[in-house]
Amino acid sequence: MDDKQLLRYSRHILLPQVGVDGQQKLLDARVLIVGLGGLGSPVAMYLAASGVGHLVIVDHDRVELSNLQRQIVHTTNAIGIDKTASAKQTLHALNPAVQITSFNKILDADELTEQVRLADAVVDASDNFATRFGLNRLCVARKKPLISGAVIRLEGQVTTFRADLPDSPCYRCLYKDMDELAEACSETGILAPVAGIIGSIQATETLKALTGVGQTLNGRLLILDAEAMEWREIKLRKDPECPVCGA
Repeated sequence: MDDKQLLRYSRHILLPQVGVDGQQKLLDARVLIVGLGGLGSPVAMYLAASGVGHLVIVDHDRVELSNLQRQIVHTTNAIGIDKTASAKQTLHALNPAVQITSFNKILDADELTEQVRLADAVVDASDNFATRFGLNRLCVARKKPLISGAVIRLEGQVTTFRADLPDSPCYRCLYKDMDELAEACSETGILAPVAGIIGSIQATETLKALTGVGQTLNGRLLILDAEAMEWREIKLRKDPECPVCGA
């Protein structure tokens, strides 16, 4: 690290759990972020600010006025342009040293497989089961940490699946069918900061997975009821009959 990097990341380096070695791990890391909406926005911004060296961002949508209430990586001036282009501009303004690879489309199976293979961690900030199940399957196959979040109305949930660790459950152990997330925020609404809360936890979990600091949420699902501002924790166990990670 040069002097500017030492100054930029000094508050990380001051943490005994992180230090110079931990910050270097972040600088050397590559993270795949799928989705640049309410969850992907704070995730991408915090990872860029934290010095993750290479971010791969994936989203096929364009910025709409209704996005701006919660998708904080985008600005009013970005309305009508691709979310990946909008996010890249914001992230480079935040930290010009971060390398950003963007895909303004839905990745096909081979492309997604390759990006998961290259990543040190994968953040699922998508909004549909097909993508979630697909990412989970690839992360289990490649033994990559998968940081998963979801929000709706005043509720959110977040966990980390560690296929790189023994006996870790996977997303398919938690959800069996694709109709669980039939609701969308366009139909039911969402309180903007709830996405920020869950996305910030996803970013924290990603940094912990990359540096080895502390314990991740592996085997634990956090559920937020923001209306009462209460958290609930559910223990997750590996399903021996899971079609993805079971025996």
